[in-house]
Amino acid sequence: MDSTLFIIGIIGNIISVLVFISPVKTFWRIVRSGSTEEFEPAPYVFTLLNALLWLYYGLTKPDGLLIATVNGFGAAMEAIYVILFIVYAADQATRVKTAKLATALDVGGFGVVFAATTFAIRELDLRIMVIGMICACLNVLMYGSPLAAMKTVINTKSVEFMPFFLSFFLFLNGGVWATYAVLDRDIFLGIPNGIGFVLGSIQLIIYAIFMNSKASQSSRETAEDGGQASEPFLASNDGYGQGEPSSSHVRCTV
Repeated sequence: MDSTLFIIGIIGNIISVLVFISPVKTFWRIVRSGSTEEFEPAPYVFTLLNALLWLYYGLTKPDGLLIATVNGFGAAMEAIYVILFIVYAADQATRVKTAKLATALDVGGFGVVFAATTFAIRELDLRIMVIGMICACLNVLMYGSPLAAMKTVINTKSVEFMPFFLSFFLFLNGGVWATYAVLDRDIFLGIPNGIGFVLGSIQLIIYAIFMNSKASQSSRETAEDGGQASEPFLASNDGYGQGEPSSSHVRCTV
């Protein structure tokens, strides 16, 4: 394997871990307050499904150890987030909604993909290709999830609803894996991460435009005075599946 590709893949995995642990602050707030408040469970449930599928992909690939390792970590973190969301749900309706969503997607959805690819597709290369394409499609959808936060920032003229470090890590993640894809000529890796890099760039530009606005300054002053700013869109930007330094045609990506 080319040493440059290997190094870029390792860097990508490190950034992917940072993306997976980025919601820790949000859930520390949830645990301390004893309520999920206005946070939405869908991003965490969806990210868990994505991590599970990439874990399955890594275990299926002959050289997918790094994929399986980083996404195994991601799946464990997202499972903890989902469990905490159920435990600290703001009300019974939210608890039931989260449990149903997790059962349908993380158990049912993953189970369908696993069963279909395991028993219906006998050829290993084709199975790897199908799983990789499904994962790539999910990553495109996940990279698009911050659009809601960007719309809110523009409407409120405040970056209160767009956590900088999470946006920054997503930008780096997309850029690293898009670079890897270009060097390795891998379209399945390049498309979702190229889109992620573009969206991440847009997020950072919007952040730079509104970070010094009066609305943003007011939010910071409120926090300094002891008030607790609302951050419902922290949940909309959470972690994605990851990649590895491998020479196969389909790779995990963040």
